[in-house]
Amino acid sequence: MRFSASFLAVSLAVVAAVPGLEELRRMSARFARVELTADTSKLSDGDRQALTKLVEAARLVDNLFLQQLWSGNPQLHAALQKDASLLGRARLEYFWLNKGPWSALDEHKAFLPGVPEKKPAGANFYPEDLTKEDFEGWVKTLPEAQRQDATGFFTIIRRQNGKLSVVPYSEAYKPELQRLSVLLHEAADSTSNATLKRYLQTRAAAFFSNDYYDSDVAWMDLDAPIDVTIGPYETYNDELFGYKAAFEAYVTLRDEVETDKVKFFSSRLQEIENNLPIDPKYRNPKIGALAPIRVVNELISSGDAAHGVRTAAFNLPNDERVIREKGSKRVMLKNVQEAKFKSILEPIAARVLSSEALGDLSFHWFFTHILAHELTHGIGPHTVGDSTPRKELKELYSALEEAKADICGLFMLQYMFDNKLLPADADAERELYTTFLASSFRTLRFGINEAHGKGMALQFNYLSDKGAFTHGSGGKFAVDVAKMKTSVRELARDLLTIEATGDYARAKKMLTELAVVRPTLRTALDALKDIPTDIYPTHVTAEKIAPSRMAR
Repeated sequence: MRFSASFLAVSLAVVAAVPGLEELRRMSARFARVELTADTSKLSDGDRQALTKLVEAARLVDNLFLQQLWSGNPQLHAALQKDASLLGRARLEYFWLNKGPWSALDEHKAFLPGVPEKKPAGANFYPEDLTKEDFEGWVKTLPEAQRQDATGFFTIIRRQNGKLSVVPYSEAYKPELQRLSVLLHEAADSTSNATLKRYLQTRAAAFFSNDYYDSDVAWMDLDAPIDVTIGPYETYNDELFGYKAAFEAYVTLRDEVETDKVKFFSSRLQEIENNLPIDPKYRNPKIGALAPIRVVNELISSGDAAHGVRTAAFNLPNDERVIREKGSKRVMLKNVQEAKFKSILEPIAARVLSSEALGDLSFHWFFTHILAHELTHGIGPHTVGDSTPRKELKELYSALEEAKADICGLFMLQYMFDNKLLPADADAERELYTTFLASSFRTLRFGINEAHGKGMALQFNYLSDKGAFTHGSGGKFAVDVAKMKTSVRELARDLLTIEATGDYARAKKMLTELAVVRPTLRTALDALKDIPTDIYPTHVTAEKIAPSRMAR
């Protein structure tokens, strides 16, 4: 859909259906304003110069992502910037927070007039009127190489002369990628760190070749004070198939002390893989040898990394070739996690946990389970015959995979307790599971139309049905540790087996039955409405390094 210059001149009936000024302010208040800072004092002069270019590059990614999310976004954003009224300012702020006219916390419903009621399931990766059946029928007619391109990460689908065609990102976003490439080369020229230089140079080349393999390998090998991730990665916005990758950027500084502390976990991944609660034939006898963990502090995030609910950690790349050969890298955003724990989780816990359980809330286990979640994205089944779980489970994959990483993260930590790999006592187990219980409410508030929220609803209901989560008098919740241990193992087995077999029907049944908000849970969530749902960062250090010029 494209806008005329007067797209805001809609009927009063339509205007009445969208939020007014006070309602928009209430919706925005669900995101707690926090300031994110990072210490740049130890960087070399060359790295400081590189950092300026990388912050500028990250800001370009925002506009590239706007195009990917919806074809009408660029023109809508330009129109909103011209509206100086209080309502116009409020609309612009909430638009920028969501990177589009649909509210992430309200099942992606429109909050602006003159736009589709719901975000297109295929975002702007496909023609908006394209059905799943039409796409799948067309793909079956293609030769194998073209079929791989059509379902690949780095292409969009367009109609040309009435026929569907595949357009590589290198062509679809050529002007934006040229500008990004220049900035990455300038940053590469400034730094003396060989691994950072190689990543930036190979990533800049990938923007033109549309082949991201070499730069993904270089990113895996990146070992520098500046830890940067930029390009097309996650596929959450493709809700038709989960095929297409959206552009995002994270510019961060490594926390050397914390990174050294958590290296121990990556050395145990093969052992965890060897003991996963699934048929041994589905275990990987040799997972990627390199599984680095980086603890960092965020300077700036943008694009797919900076809309709606903010990422606390990520696990990349998604290219199965790289995962098989090198493993995957986990990046923990420590200052983001601290902000979420303080601003969101502590107030939630005070409402939902029993008085006895409240004392077991722990930032240490909040941080450690997020780490375990990211690690366990990289283990478990990654192939289904000649295919992959992602391709077999299609639009169901993201929610199943998020649930699998959550529950296998708990399995991993319990295995370490049981085998004396982590200091263990009854207090540590109780603190881990109680913190996970409290954090489940934080995730559920994202909504069950979002992969993380949907995956958490599945887990919450499964564990509740098993008696692992208990609901007592006064509407308070607690954990039964013994039942948690058993239930975690059983759910991990179920989710891993679905992925190993690519069982779409079983995945659909599980999500249909369990990825719902039941009355008891709805009552508890409704009682949290005055607590912010997530954070809305101001990147203080990045703004000092390279002040932004564009009005939001």
